[in-house]
Amino acid sequence: MLLRSLSGVLYVVLLIFVLSLNTQHPLIILFFIFGIIALTEFKKLIQLKSNIPYIIFALLYFVFGYWQLMVNSKTGLNEATQILMVLTIFVELFLIKDLFSEKKIPLFGSKRFIITTFYLSGGFVFLVLIANFYTPYNAQVLLGSFILVWINDSFAYLVGKNFGKQKLFEKISPKKTVEGFLGGLFFSCVSSYFIAKYSTVLSFTNWLILAIIISVIGTLGDLIESKFKRQANVKDSGTIMPGHGGLLDRLDSIIFASPFIYLFLRILNYVS
Repeated sequence: MLLRSLSGVLYVVLLIFVLSLNTQHPLIILFFIFGIIALTEFKKLIQLKSNIPYIIFALLYFVFGYWQLMVNSKTGLNEATQILMVLTIFVELFLIKDLFSEKKIPLFGSKRFIITTFYLSGGFVFLVLIANFYTPYNAQVLLGSFILVWINDSFAYLVGKNFGKQKLFEKISPKKTVEGFLGGLFFSCVSSYFIAKYSTVLSFTNWLILAIIISVIGTLGDLIESKFKRQANVKDSGTIMPGHGGLLDRLDSIIFASPFIYLFLRILNYVS
């Protein structure tokens, strides 16, 4: 328990510290490292030995997560970013469909490069794009999104443990309950009010919508990663975080939700 607490606190403090800085360079470096670690863990899950996913991740990350931001070429890559967003969301929608309709995820076998490219690499690219969405640099939306994920996970666990009776997806994640999911959603919505009080970029209504997106889509992302682990017959994606498992286990929700968060920000920007 002590080791679990220390590794969890270190992870949270590191993220909050980097996201609180007034420069994007540490964030770009940190998430590149996180992406490589998560990709390594995911390759083991889907039994993919090729190193091509590392090359694809580095290219996508460099073009969209560095060059576009550092060279101020947002306009030139705007359409390409939208295409990447659509493809990433499209692949994730298929994963959601397979979560409900298939005993096994078909892409697990024959189309693993598609998953590593869009589900994982694309997810990390959009985390960086969310943090850099506003000019001048302001990572409040990404920091608030992480806080909403942590609150959702914490209260889903607490409510589910004490009041949970109806299983959410028993064959995939036996400990998750409908009551836990609703508890996480409720407290995420409540916490969005307090996040909005300290936010300078979004209103309470927008944070409330984000809380719903993150709770629902993030929970689906967690279930999908659980299904990958069940197909691979492992409990955790890795061992880098003692007591918590792998880094992918901690980031699965936010990675899966990131393109939807980015889409929401683009819609807000378009409407305004």
